[in-house]
This record gives sequence, structure tokens and C-alpha cells, in this order.
Amino acid sequence: MPITRSRRAMLLAAGVMLPLPVLTGCSSEDDGPPPRAAWDIASAPRSGTAGTGTLRWALDATPTTLNAFQKTADTGTQRIAGAVLPSLYTLDARGRPQRNGDYLTSADVTSTDPKQVVVFKLNPKAVWSDGRPIGAEDFQAQWKALRGTDDKYGTARNAGYDRIAKVEPGDKEHEVKVTFAKPYTDWRSLFTPLYPKSVMGNPAVFTAAASKGLAVGAGPFMVREVTDSEVTLVRNPRWWGDRARLSRMVFEAVPAEKRAEALIAGRLDLAEVDRTTARRIQATAPGKQAAGAKRGSSSASGKAGAPEASTGGREAAEATATGAAREEAGPTGTGAAGEDAGAQGAATGDTDKNRSRTRTRALSKFTLRKALDPGYTQLALNGTKGPLADERVRRAVARAIDRKALAKLVLKPVGLPSEPLGNHLLMAGQPGYKDHSGALGDPDTNAAQSLLADAGWRAGGTGRQKALDGKTDDRGRRQSAPTATESATNEGSTSPATESSTNESSTNPATGSASGAASPTASGSGAPPAAGDAGRSGRLRETAVVRKKGRPLVLRFVLPDDQTGARLGAVGERIARMLEKIGVRTEITKVSGESYFRDHIATGDYDLALYSWPASAYPATDARPIYAKPQPAADGSLVVEQNYTRVGTDQIDQLFDQALSELDGGASRSLVSRADARIWAAAGSIPLYQRPQLVAMRKGLVNAGAFGFATPRYQDIGFRR
Repeated sequence: MPITRSRRAMLLAAGVMLPLPVLTGCSSEDDGPPPRAAWDIASAPRSGTAGTGTLRWALDATPTTLNAFQKTADTGTQRIAGAVLPSLYTLDARGRPQRNGDYLTSADVTSTDPKQVVVFKLNPKAVWSDGRPIGAEDFQAQWKALRGTDDKYGTARNAGYDRIAKVEPGDKEHEVKVTFAKPYTDWRSLFTPLYPKSVMGNPAVFTAAASKGLAVGAGPFMVREVTDSEVTLVRNPRWWGDRARLSRMVFEAVPAEKRAEALIAGRLDLAEVDRTTARRIQATAPGKQAAGAKRGSSSASGKAGAPEASTGGREAAEATATGAAREEAGPTGTGAAGEDAGAQGAATGDTDKNRSRTRTRALSKFTLRKALDPGYTQLALNGTKGPLADERVRRAVARAIDRKALAKLVLKPVGLPSEPLGNHLLMAGQPGYKDHSGALGDPDTNAAQSLLADAGWRAGGTGRQKALDGKTDDRGRRQSAPTATESATNEGSTSPATESSTNESSTNPATGSASGAASPTASGSGAPPAAGDAGRSGRLRETAVVRKKGRPLVLRFVLPDDQTGARLGAVGERIARMLEKIGVRTEITKVSGESYFRDHIATGDYDLALYSWPASAYPATDARPIYAKPQPAADGSLVVEQNYTRVGTDQIDQLFDQALSELDGGASRSLVSRADARIWAAAGSIPLYQRPQLVAMRKGLVNAGAFGFATPRYQDIGFRR
């Protein structure tokens, strides 16, 4: 199951657990319950659901294709494919592949010498919605379409499929035998989702037909209709497994910034939301409304109170205070005019309060589910040009970053574990996860300055610069350079002013991929600068910078100039202040969100950048192109695959290659672990934190929520009786 798919399950949403076939190897670290915040699901027995109903589920946009292997596939594509197509393996809450009994009765490596052979035994009941049994011809068509030998398919990836030598019927009925030309540890990632031969056997259908729907499927649901704004799924009458508890699911395109209003209007039942909306929902919980009303009463009577803990309570307080203020300001004149003004102010205040109560009442119908998203935000360092081409400078930047402070900034306000991520390839709780950040060392200003000095960058006096916090110059750039004192003060702050959404949808860059190919997302957290930054705009201040041959060390920090960029703002500003402590100046450049990946990240037009990668249950396969050493092409250009930092080594590539060919699961994980330590040491990207996954869910909806890694079991989702 490719990287963009599950997890992401948008997220990252993915799977369930099961027995591992022979030759997979296992260790004690595979056992035990998932870690805290791995998922947050309202679990309930199927028998306790109504057995009917429509679920309205928010997507960021209507998918442009329902073919998960096309480059334009997105999270919506993956979500829908999971409900209507075969998934041979799903993922559990710890990101472990689990055989899906609805489609497979078994799947085993039956031979390794002279070739690796895997035999899939299909569930005899498994049929496509047109009545045809799922069989070897479907596997063959998918292999041929995705192995990378036919340019007409233009697939997003061929990882794994290019290692297959042949696909043929097995020795017994309902068996499919796959023979590999080269050993492949991640064979469970293949043929999920599985498409019918009618789609995979024809390049024209592969690239076009799926954009309007899928005529044939084999899941608990099937596609009924695709419009510009929504995709409607209904029960599959030929489904042989547990009957879906919902009669239909409607995936509705609702941009993140419009989800709160859609929830209030009753248009949605399940939606990932931003931090502000999450706080508003939490504020409607029993007990919190009373507290908010009490604070509102205090404000109305002119009493000073503590900052509101939630947006919902704050809105009520502000509405009440606004009405009171208008009432007090109204009768400033005498006679009828003054009385009319007072009446108008009172009426406006009442209207505001009524509107606030109505919105609060609407949001009280939802609960908030939260988990750590199987995706992480990183600081990317472009290693191909400028000062960051020197590994010592990259390592100095990394040693200046307090990842714990950044994780706390993003995760603590939403009540999630605020530990920084210590691995590029695995998320906390996945089998084999280890913190390898020690390969770089802990944050240490002195050590960072020593590394800079060793690279020729030494303190050479004080440079003056004009702080443009909150503003951009005529080139669309902002410079961030607070003094060391200001940095120390602000980095300790966890003011609500620095809180904001960190739940962004995944966006494929122009060179990105789908179905397994990792897709970076410009996501993380952020918000307006902390309260300590207010009022400093345009003020000159002294900044100690390091210089080399008289030239100051200035790094161009590129962020998207859109809602995502706003969310990344606080993290970016905090990083800038951390770098200022070691004498490194950052020049924050805001660029169009639409062109952020295409024109800047993918082309290497940046020094520093923030974006996210989805996690994978198959890191040896899915992470390799992200960290592969760039290679020169025949025309002199550099082939970077998805390694947008352009930092790689031959040893990292060798470790990935070995891990891919190692059929013992424990040994393969050990090689992946060694690769991660080398990636840390190369200092091309610095993992900061797993993103929060915040999900608003209508009360009464069960077997849904913040899935984390776990693959949704769509047929079990339903409403309580």
C-alpha cells in the first residue's frame, strides 16, 4: 500500500493487523498495543448501528481521477479507492500490513531459490461488480501497466512492479503466482488497490475513463455518481463480505477554510478540521460552555478575565462584550435620538449573541477526534548551492534547531504528545522505529558556531537590518532577525497567538506521484508571530551575523503565500529566531502557493523550506526516491527523483537497495534503520514533528474518527441505532 494511499488516509488513514507470511521475520517490537495518539476511533459493534443512512465526508477537492496510479491522484482518490476496490493488505494502527481476508485466504513466499515466488490464494467469493471472478488476468494487467515499460501509461510509479518477472495462474483454482526477477521485501505493497483488467489493460482507459467514475469495482461500495463537487458511493449489491452499514457515502469537496461553516450548516458528518475549529468544538463539551458563558458574563460587566481557552468561549465572551459596549455607547445624546441609538446597539448585541449561540449549538452536535498523523513536517536544506552545499553549514543549522520546542509549539496546544520525530522513514510506534537524531547531536549553539567557523563563517561584526515582521518588501520577501534576547523570550512562549491549523491535505508537486509515490505537502503548523513579535515591524535592530570574506551568511527561506503558508508562519519565524542565535540571517520569501512545489521546491529555488511527507508502511520502497543521491542525466541536468534537498550518498542508496532485497523482515528493518542514521548525518532534511490529525465527527457516528495509520473498514462505519 503505497505511501499516499493509506496513510494518508488522510491521513493518513490506514489499516489493520494480521499474521505475517513465511520469511518475513518478526521481533518483540512488533508486539503490543499502538502508542498513545496512534488513532482515535469511536468503536462500536456493527450490530449497534442502524444499518442505513448517508455519511457526508469532506474532501479538499473532487478527485480529478479515480485511478490511484495516475500522477494526478490525491488523497480523495485513495479514500474512494479504498471503499470500492480490492485492498489485499490493509494497515493497522501501528502501520503494519495485514492480510485482508475479504480478498485473500492466504499469501505466502513459497520459494526464494532460484527466484522469489509469492502465491496469492484469492477468496473464492471475490468477484467484480459485473459478476466476473477476480483472477490472475487482473494481476497480469496491473503488472504490465505499472512495470514501467510502456510510456502510454505514464504511471506515477513502478516501484516493485518492475521487479516482477511474470504473473500467472497458480497450480490450484483461485491462485495467482507472482515470480520476481529480483527479491522484493515489500511485495505486500503490490496490487493494492487492485483494478480490473478493463482499466489496466487499456492505456486509454487507464488515463481517461476513471476520471468520470469506475464502471466496475469490488468493494463494499461502488461509485454511483461523480460531479464537480462530490462523489457518491452506494452499496455494492455483489459484495460478498459483511454488508455495509451505510446505504451511501458522499464525499463532498469542501476547502479547509470553509469546513467550519459546512459543519455548522449541517452539510458534513466527518471532516478534518483546523485548530481553530477544533477548539470551538471542544468548547461545546459539557462544562466548557458554562465556563465560557461565565467568562462572557464577566466581560459584559466590565470585569477583566484570563485569556479564553477556546475559540467558542471567546466568541461568546466577545459577542456579549460587544453588545454591552454598544448599549453603553448608544445613549450618548439626549431625547429620542439617543434612545434610538441605544435601542439599535442593544438589538445588534442581541443579534450577535443569538448568532453565536446558534453556531455553538450546531457545533455541539460534533465531537473532536485527534491522533498523530502518519506524516511529518521537515525543514529542508537545499544542498546543491550556496552556503548549504557545505555539509558543515547544514549540520550547524541542524544543531541550532530546537526540535522539541517546535514540536511543543505545534502539538501541545491540541493535547497530543509533543515529542519531536526522530526518524525520516518511520513514525513513532511503527515496527523498527528508533530516534537517530543523535547522528547530528542535540541542539547546541556553541557546537553550531564551531561548525560554522570550521567552514569559514565567523563572527565579523554587527550587521544592521530592517525587520519587516508581518510585511513583505517589493520582492515579496520578509527578513527575520530578532535579537538574541528577543529570541530567548519568544521561544519560550506557547501563547494561543501562535496556534493554528496543521491539518493540510496532501498536494502532489508536478514531479510527485500517487499510489505509493510519496507526495510532499506544504503543511505543518504555524500562525501569526507570537505576541512578543507584535509592534516590532519596521524597527531597526542590531544583529550579530557570521561572515565569510566579508559576506554575511543569509539563507533564503521560502514559504507558500497562502493559507498553508500562514499555518507554517509561526514555525518558520521560530526557526529564523533560532538561527539568529548562531549568527545566521534568514530572508523569508513568500511565493504563490500554487507554484510553491512546482517552481521552487522541485526546481531547487530555495535555501530553506518547510513541507511535509506522508509516512509509509513500506519505507524501503517509498522512501528511497526521497533520499536517493541525485544523478547526472545525459543532457547535463540533475535527476533528483523526489529528493528535493538534493542531498544523498552512495551508502544511503546501497542500504536502501539491500533493504529492498532482504526478505527477512527484521534484517530489512535493520538496514532501513542504518539508512536513516546516514540520512540524519547528511543533514539534508530535519524531521520536526508528526502532524496533528484533528477530525470533527457527528455524534452518533461510529467506527470512524482520526484513523492515524489505520485503514478504515468502510463496511463497519455507521450511525448508532
